[in-house]
Amino acid sequence: MPENNPFPLFEIFNEIGIIEQLSRARLEARLPDGMIAPHFSVLNHLIRVGDGPTPIKLARAFQVPKTSMTHTLKMLEKRGMVETRSNPDDGRSKQVWLTPKGRETRDQTIAALAQDFSELAQGIDMEALIAIQPALTGLRKHLDASRDKS
Repeated sequence: MPENNPFPLFEIFNEIGIIEQLSRARLEARLPDGMIAPHFSVLNHLIRVGDGPTPIKLARAFQVPKTSMTHTLKMLEKRGMVETRSNPDDGRSKQVWLTPKGRETRDQTIAALAQDFSELAQGIDMEALIAIQPALTGLRKHLDASRDKS
């Protein structure tokens, strides 16, 4: 691809953006009342990276203002899905921990999506989709690393 032609990458990111919007709508239809995709994303993130990040680290990971992350964490804490604890390394900050209820909610949501996923798998080439997953992972890792440098 010629370096001076941004359109192929733009089209790829455009497709990813549309897929994100459509998949978010499906996800939110399966979430418990009052939960939204950012709430689920925090639960999923904690399962993927582990317990103990600070709210500011989560805000950076999600590229949202700290106040937005604080609001999200308060909503999850109110529902008993996460808990915040004092940071033993820095008494001025907190760390976030997933609760059993948070893990259960995440797992139940994925189970509730099973029918959607089954129907989706019938209408697309799953082998082709699975084949592009490493490229998408590589793209995410590259973007993560680029974000962390700034």
